[in-house]
Amino acid sequence: MSDRAWYRRLSRWSARRTGKSSTFAIACGAILLWLISGPLFGFSDTWQLAINTATTIITFLMVFLIQNTQNRDAEAVQIKLDELIRATQGAHNALLDLEEQTDQELDLLRDRYEALARDAQQQVREGNVDTNNPDV
Repeated sequence: MSDRAWYRRLSRWSARRTGKSSTFAIACGAILLWLISGPLFGFSDTWQLAINTATTIITFLMVFLIQNTQNRDAEAVQIKLDELIRATQGAHNALLDLEEQTDQELDLLRDRYEALARDAQQQVREGNVDTNNPDV
């Protein structure tokens, strides 16, 4: 087990738990309790600071945990898409690492695919099929 396995497990667990409606209800309940406790503490600066500090710390930590999970999920999806491209007869293997291309290279490829889409839409308007595989 790697040194980062605990962080991966914590990130996934946190992302799953915080995305549930019950977690949202607990957070709303905590805010409600804080609001109700306001008169007990005279709506003091300390009372306000408590909620501000708690929410800031939780938000700060959750950004990193959820971002880790999103990065892993995006990478997994990318690998799956790469496999589909690789395994599809006639697909362009040059597209396997698009996420590593420069903005200019991506713009050039997008322009080519937009041109293909316009041509295909014109074919459909003329009553033809658009299921051919033209070169990019």
